[in-house]
Amino acid sequence: MEVYLVFTDTKTSWAKLIKSYTRYPFSHVSLSFSKDLSQMYSFSFGRKQAGEAFSGFVKEDVTDNLFQQADCAVYKWELSEESYGKVWQYVQKMEREQDLFKYNFSGLLAVVLNYHSKRTDAYFCSQFVAEALAAGNIWVADKPSSLVTPRDLIASGRTMIHNGYVQDYPFLCRASGCVETDLVLEGME
Repeated sequence: MEVYLVFTDTKTSWAKLIKSYTRYPFSHVSLSFSKDLSQMYSFSFGRKQAGEAFSGFVKEDVTDNLFQQADCAVYKWELSEESYGKVWQYVQKMEREQDLFKYNFSGLLAVVLNYHSKRTDAYFCSQFVAEALAAGNIWVADKPSSLVTPRDLIASGRTMIHNGYVQDYPFLCRASGCVETDLVLEGME
């Protein structure tokens, strides 16, 4: 079974600030359970949902204007069925309990200071992806998830299947073609 790590640069002010520190082309990472990116999750800051600013766990929508002009790289990662199921269950639990979690602003500062933050109620994007993969016994870096950056996740050596604009991703889920993926994932619950 496959998961996809989706690295993006949305070109927002927040993304530019992160990139100015990391000197890395991508400021955000998401975890997708479908090649068409219709089941993609992360932690985010400053997104608009229902017209209000939002920070925390998010099911990403790659058809949103934010992503349409974003640069991205998509990496495919083969998992055993058991690992895939554990990662999926972890993310589904986070989604059900999303009101308990927030964006980990202090964790970003901790990364800059190389300080292992031990918060359990807040995440930033790469920390969330590393924790989700760890739930499936997949370790992406030789450091705590609270110090994992998008660069560490790319360095884990997976197969790149796209590099370019999100809107040019060849397997992108368009409004009507996503039902099959949703049904397969519902069977995993």
